[in-house]
Amino acid sequence: MRCAKCGHMWRQLPPEPEAEPVAVAADAAAPHSDAPNPTAAIPADLRGRAAPERSLADRLGILAGWLALAVMVFVIGWTGFRFREEFATLWPQSSSLFATFGVAVNERGIAIDDWSYHREIENGEPVIVVTGRLVNRSARELTVPPVRVSLTDDGQHELYHWMKSPPQPTLMPGQSLGFSMRLPSPPPGAKHLQLRFASQD
Repeated sequence: MRCAKCGHMWRQLPPEPEAEPVAVAADAAAPHSDAPNPTAAIPADLRGRAAPERSLADRLGILAGWLALAVMVFVIGWTGFRFREEFATLWPQSSSLFATFGVAVNERGIAIDDWSYHREIENGEPVIVVTGRLVNRSARELTVPPVRVSLTDDGQHELYHWMKSPPQPTLMPGQSLGFSMRLPSPPPGAKHLQLRFASQD
């Protein structure tokens, strides 16, 4: 080197090169040793291992459990249908439940079975004769209400009705009782006959 003013000359070494910034960037990009490793908590022998398959005994046990549940539901449903009259007698609100499934239930417990009617002539006058059976379908003794018969025309308008008390006041469980009702000189326009208990008006 030479001074521009006095002309003195000397030797000057070049400055040392600075550290490359790439190495710093690489160090900054390196993961911190304290950062959690998501795979570190899983043992090496369990990584990628599928869930163990159920044994044949386990699968048969599960199947048997489902079959037992299905059988129990079927038995409960069949019992409720078979003894629906008894259930409705003891618990009248259950009749609406049976009606939801389209099953008619007589919550009274007394039913009118095998009834029919016919016309005949007696002393020159027409007579309507109604016959049938009263049956106690419940599991306890029940009072038998009077039977009501009504005659209607083609428009289902009632023309006449009459009632008959049962031959005996009560029926034991499963007992049936026959009855017969006669109406002399029925209205001439009567076309249809309806039969029910008097308290069902």
